[in-house]
Amino acid sequence: MTGRHTAVEDTDVEDAVVVVGAGLSGLATALGVALHGRRAVVLEAADLVGGAAAYSGGQVWCGANHVAAREGVEDSLELTERYVRSIAHAHPEVLDEPAMLRWIRTAPRAVRHWEDVGAIRWKVIPALADYHNEADGALEVGRYLTNEVVDGSVLGDWRDRLRVSPYFPVGTTYDDMMLKGRRAAYVEESVEDGTIATHAGVPAFGLADGREVQQPGADADPLTFGTGVVASFLARVLQEDRVEIRTSHRVTELVRDGEGRVTGVRAEGPSGAVEVRGPVVLATSTYDWDPDLVREMVDLDPEDFGSVAPETLRGDGIRLARSVGGAVARIPATSVPMLPGWRSQVGTGYGYGPEYAMPHSMIVDRTGRRYCNDSYWVDIVARTLAPGDHHLPFFLVFDDQHRQKYGLAATPPGGDYPAGWITSAPTLRELGDRLGIDGAQLEETAAKFSEHAARGEDPDFGRGTVTYVNRFAGDPRHRPSPVLGPITQPPFHGLRLKFVGTGIGSSGVRIDGDGRVLDESGGPVPGLYAVGSCAALTTTGSGYNSGFALGRGITLAYLVSNELGGVPTPE
Repeated sequence: MTGRHTAVEDTDVEDAVVVVGAGLSGLATALGVALHGRRAVVLEAADLVGGAAAYSGGQVWCGANHVAAREGVEDSLELTERYVRSIAHAHPEVLDEPAMLRWIRTAPRAVRHWEDVGAIRWKVIPALADYHNEADGALEVGRYLTNEVVDGSVLGDWRDRLRVSPYFPVGTTYDDMMLKGRRAAYVEESVEDGTIATHAGVPAFGLADGREVQQPGADADPLTFGTGVVASFLARVLQEDRVEIRTSHRVTELVRDGEGRVTGVRAEGPSGAVEVRGPVVLATSTYDWDPDLVREMVDLDPEDFGSVAPETLRGDGIRLARSVGGAVARIPATSVPMLPGWRSQVGTGYGYGPEYAMPHSMIVDRTGRRYCNDSYWVDIVARTLAPGDHHLPFFLVFDDQHRQKYGLAATPPGGDYPAGWITSAPTLRELGDRLGIDGAQLEETAAKFSEHAARGEDPDFGRGTVTYVNRFAGDPRHRPSPVLGPITQPPFHGLRLKFVGTGIGSSGVRIDGDGRVLDESGGPVPGLYAVGSCAALTTTGSGYNSGFALGRGITLAYLVSNELGGVPTPE
């Protein structure tokens, strides 16, 4: 470890760029500032770095990128723009046209820049198609990037301060996952080894929502998915003497001068209050663990909402921006990236996984009817929360084939669910009655679903027609469809679902295309920027695709660090 990367408790720091949050976009911003010869102080509320990005799949979406081009994939900025416009047409009023174009046209340059400066070695995620394969401009492969495998040893003492995902099998790769299927990648790696290992109390290898095991090989520490992407940037940051990272420092206030310019922050650290002077970059994630902001942004109460993001995501960036006149932009809740999930089998948190998209399962509302493509979170969110046609509460129903083949959360295939966690019954009618669902209708729904699923079809809602879901969430070894199978084998099982946030709230601080925080009149708040998911995704409006958040985050980090380093990016 070099330079000033320890969590120093000292007197005020003057004239640094202050980065609030040590997730991917915060680390990238600090690195960019340092490369331009300016100091950066990163203040992280948690005792671990990585934020929501480290918990993610590490998908960075970028159209017309150089990595795909060198692998022979044909793409263009025109096709990219057509795709984004196509998926954002439902609510054009929330799409910021100049910001969208700034992102689309700058992202390929930013992606290449971070590779050129040694922050990451990109690779295309194999066989992963754009979410909306029906949309104009969609590609079958090439726009999803992630990192080459990073060995944890490059982080030195900071390895134990890195947040490690419990939702992706860190240590395996997308190549493995595409062969086995995402759920199998969790389970098979876990069963093969079966040992428990952690770094600073954080599991080093994940089985979603509970049981954590170490990748085989005592000396190996391969980091992949979101954990690996963050680790790669962190390793590069640690080479810069101009960057200081202070963990366990929650920023509580923005400081302004007499003219209203943001000139620094006040934060609470382990040894008390500190003040750091300089322009401020908000690189926090969103509002998942603040019930009041959740109600404001997506109109969901705690009984229907949880989060798989770190519990330090309490809306700090939004609150700080508002305190100095920053505006907030709202994206319709029906377009917010939330996933069907459940309360964890262990502890008080929440979990999610691909199990709802696996064969032999379906989602119904309290009437016992299906109402959406229940393998595809985009359709689940849009239809469950449709204005005037809510389907809350909603339930996952599955049979014993699902239990035997896939398990659920920390319960492996063939395992027994913890007492009181899953509701089971010998018939679907009884299961419905126990869950508070119309049991007779549930039987009828399952019979119709099963008849079509046995043929790999879903004429009602199109389950099995989304290429991304089939490849990323389904069972590639199941025929005739990776996401469809009859629900016929007793006993039958079910649980009430929650929507779980992932640290990408879509609604948030309003910014322009260069990351400047805007006030209610549309003008910039001097000295204040936002690059993390606390910034509203007006860049893509009501359209979302996995990887947009991280792709936009590192692009904004590139733009903001250039501006603060005195080398603004050309239009």
